[in-house]
Amino acid sequence: MSLTCELEELTAQPVLSLRTRTSVQELSQFFGKAYGMVYQYLGKLAEQPAGPPFAMYYNMDMQNLDIEAGFPVSKPLIGEGEIIANEIAAGKYATCLYKGSYQEIGSAYETLSAWVKENGYTTTGIAYEIYLNDPANTLPEQLLTKIMFQLLS
Repeated sequence: MSLTCELEELTAQPVLSLRTRTSVQELSQFFGKAYGMVYQYLGKLAEQPAGPPFAMYYNMDMQNLDIEAGFPVSKPLIGEGEIIANEIAAGKYATCLYKGSYQEIGSAYETLSAWVKENGYTTTGIAYEIYLNDPANTLPEQLLTKIMFQLLS
């Protein structure tokens, strides 16, 4: 697998999401709940997602992941119940585009981590995955995921 890693400067992106702690085995259930609830809430607000769904990983403890998942929105909105208003912070990010099954994504994390270290950057510890196509109608080997590590300035 050949990955191109690069540096990107992002502006702040408002999001609506759910945050929880869960194990890697329960991720798909959490994603289904989070994306469904946020999408339904956006409909109630007569709003649309401003981009593809994302996940924000605050740690990498596979048995106790601190994770947030939802959709970017075009303007800051107010959350409701479990749905929170947050943002993907402005700043510098190390990024790469991974093509393949979610089960094999660890190698992309290793590649991006090595690139960060080789280029003298330090991460905040927060990692993002942006899911660019739908696993319900895309073959696992064709799935596209943008991985982003937020960098300290």
